[in-house]
Parts: sequence; structure tokens; C-alpha cells
Amino acid sequence: MKPDDLSERLLGLAVRVGKVVDALPDTRLGKHIAGQLVRSGTAPAPNYEKACAAESRRDFIHKVRIALKELRETRCWIKLIMRSELLSEARMSELANEADELCKILGQSLVTARKNEDRSKAKRAKSSPK
Repeated sequence: MKPDDLSERLLGLAVRVGKVVDALPDTRLGKHIAGQLVRSGTAPAPNYEKACAAESRRDFIHKVRIALKELRETRCWIKLIMRSELLSEARMSELANEADELCKILGQSLVTARKNEDRSKAKRAKSSPK
């Protein structure tokens, strides 16, 4: 998957989260979840964009980690909406699946970036004079 493809999927998730937030009931629980979900659900896309412009591999890892944390939080709120029956599972299941897939993709990206960082450190240590 190309970075632009992932950016588009994360942006699409943010748009869909916005529509879910607007559809939540005007109850105490609905308002609470809406506030939390609008923050966490719109955060992964810009954080991933920051990662793509990272100044170092370490910076990239840090920014992707933040995007993944926000995405995992979003996934939790989506599950809560379904379990609380605030919106139908039929309406939410596709969004829940997309959040799961994106978590896996970002998680794998972190694993790969960390391995590359470790290899780079090992190479530098090998080539440095003692």
C-alpha cells in the first residue's frame, strides 16, 4: 500500500466518523461519545501526514505511534456505540472493520520501521571506529 492510499483511507475514516458523530442520539452518553469520537476519529489522518513528513525514522515512528493510539481509541468508541445500541450494528460494522484494518496496517508499519531502525543502528555500530 502506498502512503497516499493509506492517507486517503484515514481521511475517509475521519469523514465517516464525522457522519456517525452527527447521527448519535442527543443523550448524555451520545454526547459524551460524540465528543470523544470526533477527536480521536479525526486525529489519525493528520498524524499520519505528519509522519510522512518526518525528519527522521525516529520521528516517523513516534508520529505513526500517535496515529495508531488515536485509531485504537476510535475503534473502542465504535465498539461502545454498537454494544450500547446507540446506532445499529449494520450501520457501524463496515466502519468498525475499516478501523480494524487500519490498526493492523499502522501496526505493521511500526514493526517494519522499528526493524529498519534497529538494522540502521547495527550498521552504524559496526562501521564506527573503536
